[in-house]
Amino acid sequence: MKPFRVPIRSIGNSRGVVIPKPVLAQLGLIDAPDAEMSVESGRLILRKPKEMSRAGWAEASKAIAASGEDKLVMGEFSNDGDALIEW
Repeated sequence: MKPFRVPIRSIGNSRGVVIPKPVLAQLGLIDAPDAEMSVESGRLILRKPKEMSRAGWAEASKAIAASGEDKLVMGEFSNDGDALIEW
């Protein structure tokens, strides 16, 4: 793909660029929830992550629950005035 210019826009207190869909498609990021970004030799590098965020968490939590090791660490706690809240 030939280099092209993109505008840098204000996004709240930050600045950002909109990544065109063909570029996302070329990177395999069309439906990805996140990407890996770095700066290398003065260049902004955007990559598909080697591993998706939270990969394997669902299976691990099911295994923990099945083993009975999913007890609360801190125990139950409440805030002042919780009894006054109508649910």
